[in-house]
Amino acid sequence: MKRLKVVIAAIALAAALAPARADEGMWTFNNFPVDRVEKAYGFRPDQAWLDHVQLASVRLAEGCSAAFISARGLIQTNHHCARQCIEQLSSADNNRIAYGFYAREEKDEPKCSTIEADQLIEIKPVTERIAKATSGKDGAAFAAALKAERAIIEQECAANDDNLRCDVIELYNGGVYDLYKYRRYQDVRLVFAPEEAIAFFGGDPDNFEFPRYNFDVSYLRVYVDDQPLDSRAHYFRYAKADARPGELVFTSGNPDGTYRFDTIAQLAFQHDVSLPREIFYRAELRGQVTRFSAESPENERIARTLLYYIENGLKARKGAFATLVDPTIMRNRAAAEQALRATVDADPALRSSYGAAWDNVKTVLQRYRPQADRFLLLVDNGDFRCTLLQYAQQLVRHAEEAGKPDSERLSEYTEAQFPDTRQQLLSSAPVYPELEKLMLTFSLSKLRELLGPDDAFVKKVVSTRSPAQLAAELVDGTGLGGSELRKRLLDADPVGLAASNDPMIAFARTIEPELRAARKEREDGLNAALTRYASQIARARFKVAGTSSYPDGTSSPRLSYGAVAGYSAGGKQIAPFTIVAGLYERATGARPFQLPLSWIAARAALSPEQPFNLVTSTDIVGGNSGSPLINKDAEIVGLVFDGNIYNLGGDYGFDPAVNRTISVSVGILREGLANVYHADRLVSELIR
Repeated sequence: MKRLKVVIAAIALAAALAPARADEGMWTFNNFPVDRVEKAYGFRPDQAWLDHVQLASVRLAEGCSAAFISARGLIQTNHHCARQCIEQLSSADNNRIAYGFYAREEKDEPKCSTIEADQLIEIKPVTERIAKATSGKDGAAFAAALKAERAIIEQECAANDDNLRCDVIELYNGGVYDLYKYRRYQDVRLVFAPEEAIAFFGGDPDNFEFPRYNFDVSYLRVYVDDQPLDSRAHYFRYAKADARPGELVFTSGNPDGTYRFDTIAQLAFQHDVSLPREIFYRAELRGQVTRFSAESPENERIARTLLYYIENGLKARKGAFATLVDPTIMRNRAAAEQALRATVDADPALRSSYGAAWDNVKTVLQRYRPQADRFLLLVDNGDFRCTLLQYAQQLVRHAEEAGKPDSERLSEYTEAQFPDTRQQLLSSAPVYPELEKLMLTFSLSKLRELLGPDDAFVKKVVSTRSPAQLAAELVDGTGLGGSELRKRLLDADPVGLAASNDPMIAFARTIEPELRAARKEREDGLNAALTRYASQIARARFKVAGTSSYPDGTSSPRLSYGAVAGYSAGGKQIAPFTIVAGLYERATGARPFQLPLSWIAARAALSPEQPFNLVTSTDIVGGNSGSPLINKDAEIVGLVFDGNIYNLGGDYGFDPAVNRTISVSVGILREGLANVYHADRLVSELIR
């Protein structure tokens, strides 16, 4: 993390009022800076180009990005983005995480029961509707009006068609609202996945590092009416050659939430409260899951994907915290904030409308600091990290929400959003009781530790039993591991569900009032207030600096641009490419630098100088995993799978000198499929 300090000052400047610098920005498709790209690189994307890229790109609903790459619904994404599906299709006798998977015929492509692929087909402005619905309202009234209007807009858009997904996206911290209309695909099947040893070569030690040698790819296929999707109109072809140093490239993906335009008070809250709690929580959980994994080979198999996600998230949060620990970023962000406030205060009209917003944000955050642990445990981890309890909660909540007007329901149970919730609930993925007990025991123990044994909710939950005893009783006694029972209970009326004597459902029903109350307090109190005041700050920024900048990430489709470019770090010049020869030099024969047998056997068939991974100056953050890296001809030249160590501060700003996107090169994708895996059917489809 020491290397982060050399770029903190530059990162901080991203929050200044000036327009974004070259290569910076996660731009919406309806506000892409074509003039800026043309000035920097001599290429001007026209509307037809932008429309094609938008329609060829894919959002994976549970996180990550992807792209159509053939006329028959073939999707390219990362191995780690499809990892949950690969694990769910594995068993003790057929470990597809360890040994990979290739469907030699279309009939052999198995369904991924929890993956939803969304294709953005339309963007419409709805800011005026939201502003009118929330005008003059505050607190709970503001939150209720905002939720109701969003639900109404989304329902009008989707029109009860489960094949459509409509999301009202909050941009510029509430300064702008756009309606994103997607074509929803829930029949997604696995076509190919390599071995974990090459997909995640280098493991956690190499995570967020460069040089890298990862073949982090999976291929999926979208089906409609049990036939491959006809995607002839919009898909990306593989480029015939690798990108060259200095070449213009683009990434189309779905960056997670960022904080580049948050106030100093919000950054301080993350530094002091949110990030430390998440880091400690995940670090302890990693220890528990690591111990569980060491107990047997089967435990190691069933917990491996969970451990991957825990470690990846932990490292990302440590990097974010390291960025905020250095006082330089806070000083520079404070200077930018003070400059904007001074401009607002100097204008009586602006001061009257927006002058108090910054202090109001600080006051709200101070008021809710004591609630941080309760929100973490009862809202963020309200399912106690137990899949079986999550199923029970979804059933209990659906029974209550289904009878309400759509505009009054919890967001995930509205007509527009419930298809995704239903897909998760009815998943056929295996559930492992011993791992469920571990996760539930850990969560109950943390609940008692952080809230205290005398807390009324803790007494209600744990009662006279230990966390381990309660977890064992609930997991051993429930029948919710079978999707057939979940479907029957979902289809039952509320009376039928209430008659269920399943202990996990009874437990979910018992704790639901407190979980709802905590969620309502955060949504109607904390979140609503922050949205209201942050939107005021956004409008003030619009008045002063215009709308020429990009909004923070919102897990919605964005387009970034940059070039293939190395960088300087620690006194060394980092080349923009690694090559196949370097992979074999780096291999030690021991995990995590152990190559799978397929790559050892294929060494002579691979060109030693073939680029393997590359870095580009495109602006990405978490959520961009699986994004296509394309050239100006909208051809695939790489597959985004990570950022370098400096990218861990990307939630707070961007420095084009050192922030880098890491991708798998198109050349090694082609060579790997052909010469390592002999995936002839797939290779043939990609070159049509």
